[in-house]
Amino acid sequence: MFFLDEAVITAKSGDGGSGCVSFLRERFKPKGGPDGGDGGDGGDIILKATSQLQTLSHFRSKPQFKASNGQPGRGKNQSGKSGSDLVLKLPVGTLVKDEETGRHLADLIHDQEEIVLISGGKGGKGNQHFATATRRVPRIAQDGQPGQEIILRLSLKFLADIGFIGLPNAGKSTLLSRLTTARPRIDNYPFTTLIPNLGVLNLPEQKHLTIADIPGLIEGASQGRGLGHRFLKHIERTTLLVHLLDITYRPENGILEDFYTLRKEMAAFNPELGEKPQIVLINKMDLDNPGNRNLNELQSALDRIGIVSLAVSALTGQGLDTFREMLYERFFKEHNSTPPLPEAD
Repeated sequence: MFFLDEAVITAKSGDGGSGCVSFLRERFKPKGGPDGGDGGDGGDIILKATSQLQTLSHFRSKPQFKASNGQPGRGKNQSGKSGSDLVLKLPVGTLVKDEETGRHLADLIHDQEEIVLISGGKGGKGNQHFATATRRVPRIAQDGQPGQEIILRLSLKFLADIGFIGLPNAGKSTLLSRLTTARPRIDNYPFTTLIPNLGVLNLPEQKHLTIADIPGLIEGASQGRGLGHRFLKHIERTTLLVHLLDITYRPENGILEDFYTLRKEMAAFNPELGEKPQIVLINKMDLDNPGNRNLNELQSALDRIGIVSLAVSALTGQGLDTFREMLYERFFKEHNSTPPLPEAD
């Protein structure tokens, strides 16, 4: 499936139908009064959030949408039929803005949430409404009001409890597939993951957490390097960040080089990301290599800056039961949140 998290579309509500000019003409009533019916209202444009969608790709090939027009009124006081509303289905987490003014219009964060974005034009009144004591044969009726048109910018930001972050090949996709039923592409080269992947982690007592695997984060991601500038926004709404560090990574500038690299990019994109609660998983513990970073030294360095860490292997499952218990305690039991990250030296 093609992934799309930004789209620009045009939406127009329906035009109102025109009122009717008509006079009652029946046997024995050759000069009956005005009986022109009203025009029907145009259809509304309605936005509806649904958890069944995870991308805006359905807008890729059809960027223009229009609700139905109202039907004109008819004689014998018959009002025209109102136009059908047009419902635009969007993934949960979609931000909607006016493309021309930048004005915020909607933020759909609940499944099945609906808002009427623009109303259809009102139908015009038939000539029956214009009869007076001095004007008994009104030959006028109102035109229907035109619908409204707007250019929308749609921006999807995933709503996930947990965001997996880390440099390419840190093992995020493998960990996601190990913990959930998600099946992201997994290969041993940079940028295997080209789109954010979502999975649901099942916990005791029928509790669930949603996890997002955020791809493409490298140094310079906030300025557009790699793929990260496209996907950093998807961690803005996560409750907890889980930062994967690769035990086999060989830093040149301090044992927490990779940790601070991504922290710097998050802060450059949105300073509030640096304040999110975060824990670190030290991954690939199944790879026993003399060139690996020293686990005790790495965990001590993290402990000194107040970051909880856990050694795991996404491949073998080592430490993942403990990780699940940590998440259950954090999300479903009362606890103190992880302190904000300190500034890097």
